[in-house]
Amino acid sequence: MKKIVFVLLAFTAAVTAQAQYEKDEEKKGGFKKENLFTGGSVTASFFNGGTVLGISPYFGYSINRFVDVAVSANYNYASQRDNVEFGDKLRQTIAGPGAFVRLFPVRFLFAQAQYEYNFIRQKYIAAPNSFSYQNGTERVKASSALVGGGYCSGREDVGNVFYYLSVMWDLKKDVNSPYTDGLNRALPIVRAGLQIPLFQGGRRRF
Repeated sequence: MKKIVFVLLAFTAAVTAQAQYEKDEEKKGGFKKENLFTGGSVTASFFNGGTVLGISPYFGYSINRFVDVAVSANYNYASQRDNVEFGDKLRQTIAGPGAFVRLFPVRFLFAQAQYEYNFIRQKYIAAPNSFSYQNGTERVKASSALVGGGYCSGREDVGNVFYYLSVMWDLKKDVNSPYTDGLNRALPIVRAGLQIPLFQGGRRRF
């Protein structure tokens, strides 16, 4: 069911883009460099016994005023207490590529679906006097399907500079996902960032 939701979001983005492309004569004519943008976000997620902090720069293209697509990278640090037993700690350093699509039904709200593939270095610190677990370090991988939405300061058209705040959840919940807790429950991922258009010159709007 979760995979179906993710696929439906991606399909909706494609259909929306195509419909707008056919309706709006001004958007026809192929690739336009002024539709390129860059940006980035910071991640902050706090929950009982744990923290996730990170940054995520991206580079993308506005298909039209309703749809943005982008490739991204991310670097995160996560720390969690009481991971498998009371008093232990798990610390993770996460880095990897990703891609996302954003839909803007109105100028100040958006829905987002994002895929990430992360390389994770994790250090486990056993609880004091633990008889069941030992300290250890390992490297693992995890893919995530993030879905959610957010608020932006006003994306009236292609070429706007805007700030945004989003909340997403990892629907895939890989066993090694940095976005789940010790019980494999999806945690809210809060990201705040800025998007800046490229090649706009004097047309750039704030």
